[in-house]
Amino acid sequence: MRRFSAAAAAFTLIACTSGTPGNSQDPAPVGTTPAPVAQDGRPFTVTRVADFDSPWAMDFLPDGRMLITEKAGTLYLVSADGQQRQAVAGIPTVDSAGQGGLMDVVLHPDFAQNRLVYFSFSEAGEGGKGVVLARGTLETGDSPRLADVERLFQATPYVPGDGHYSGRIAFSPDGQHLFFTNGDRQKLEPAQDKTGTLGKVLRLTPDGDPAPGNPLASQGFHPAVWSYGHRNLLGIAFDDAGNLWEQEMGPRGGDEVNLIRPGQNYGWPVVSNGDHYDGRPIPDHGTMPDRDFVPPQASWNPVISPAGLMIYSGQLWPQWDGDIFLGGLSSQSLVRVDVNGTSASKGDQWDMGTRIRDVAEGPDGAIWLLEDGGRGANGALMKLTPPS
Repeated sequence: MRRFSAAAAAFTLIACTSGTPGNSQDPAPVGTTPAPVAQDGRPFTVTRVADFDSPWAMDFLPDGRMLITEKAGTLYLVSADGQQRQAVAGIPTVDSAGQGGLMDVVLHPDFAQNRLVYFSFSEAGEGGKGVVLARGTLETGDSPRLADVERLFQATPYVPGDGHYSGRIAFSPDGQHLFFTNGDRQKLEPAQDKTGTLGKVLRLTPDGDPAPGNPLASQGFHPAVWSYGHRNLLGIAFDDAGNLWEQEMGPRGGDEVNLIRPGQNYGWPVVSNGDHYDGRPIPDHGTMPDRDFVPPQASWNPVISPAGLMIYSGQLWPQWDGDIFLGGLSSQSLVRVDVNGTSASKGDQWDMGTRIRDVAEGPDGAIWLLEDGGRGANGALMKLTPPS
C-alpha cells in the first residue's frame, strides 16, 4: 500500500478511448448517493499527464514526488505534477529481453529517515537468467542517484528464457519483513519444487536474508519460502488489517487474486482455473480433495492479464475503501475487486483502451496508472480523479 498525505496538483482532462460502465452487481449501500460519472460512463476523469517509454512501476515519496521505472533500465525521479523528471544514476545493468527489465520500486517504510529505495531487475548469469532484489540510498539534487547499491537476494535457480520473472516487492505493516515474488519462469514444475524460489512468495528481512521462522523451512523448502504453487505474480500488497493479497497471471484462462497465507500451496501447475496454451486441460481447483490446494478468491476466464495491485484507501471514492485495483494488459482495462474482510469477489472492469501496467494511490487519494504501451509503442503516466 502506498499512501501519503501531501497534496498533488490538478490536471486538465484530455480525451481518452471511451470505456464502459462497471459490471459490479453489488447494490449501493442504503442511504448513500451514487458517485457521479463522466460522460463515458466511468466514475472517474482520466488525465494523460506525461509520456514514458514502457514504464513498469511507481512509488510516491513523502513530498509527493514519484519514482518511476522504465523497462529498459531507467529510474526517474518525477515531480509531483508529473511534468519534470530526472534520471536517477546507480541502477545496475539489466537484461530487458522479453518480459525482463527494471521492474518494481518501493520505498523503505522509514524512507524519511534512511532514504532507502528497494528495486528489482532481471539479469543474465550462470545457468540462464533470473530476478534480483536490490536497494540503494536515494540522493537528490541536480544529479540524483542511488548510492551504495546492494544486491540483497536473487532467485534460484537461474534458467533459460525471458518470461515470468515477477519481481514485486511489499513490506509488512510493521516494516520488519519484506515480501518478494519470484515467478515460475514459464517452467511450470519449479513452482512445486521445495529447493528453489521460482513460483513462490518469499519472506525476507529488510537486508534480504530469509526471515527467521518461515513456515516451510523445517520441511526442506528453501528457507525464504512463504507460499508456493504460483505462476507469474505481478502484484502484491497488504491491506489495513494486515492481510496479504496477491494476483497472478493464469495460463489460457484462470488469472487469479489470492489471499496469501503462510505455508500454503496455491496449486500451480497441478491445478488451475485455466488450461494450457496448447489446449490441454488442467484440473480445476477443488477437483483434487486429497491435495490441500488453496483456491483463488477471484479468477477470470477469459483472462484480464493482471499487472500491479493497489488497495485503495477510500479517500476520494469512499465506496471503494479497502478494495483492490489491478491493471489489465491484454484486457486494456482497470479492474476493481470487492474486498470484504478476508473474502474478495470480482467488481468493476473499465475499458481504458490501453495496456495498464501499474496502479498506485497518490498523495491526495487520486488513482495513478502507468500505461506500458505494448511492443514498439510509448507508454504514459495517467491520473484518475472523480468527475466534477
